[in-house]
Amino acid sequence: MYGGFLQMLKKRKELIPLIGFVGCAALGAATASIYFLLTKPDVILNNTQKLITINQQWKPVEELELVKKLTK
Repeated sequence: MYGGFLQMLKKRKELIPLIGFVGCAALGAATASIYFLLTKPDVILNNTQKLITINQQWKPVEELELVKKLTK
C-alpha cells in the first residue's frame, strides 16, 4: 500500500508540499480538539444522544397555546 504511494510521490514531487500542508492542518485540528476537550469546561462530550423516539406523546405547551390565542 505505502509502496505505491511513495512511488507516486517520487514521480510527482509537486504533491509533497500539498500533502505536507494538509497533514499539518489535520494534525493541528486534532491537537486543538483534544486540547479544548481536556482544558475547557464548556466543551462536553455527550455519548447518550437519543436519535429517535418511537411512540412519543406530544403535549401542548401552555405558554404557546396562550400566545396562539392572543394572536388570533
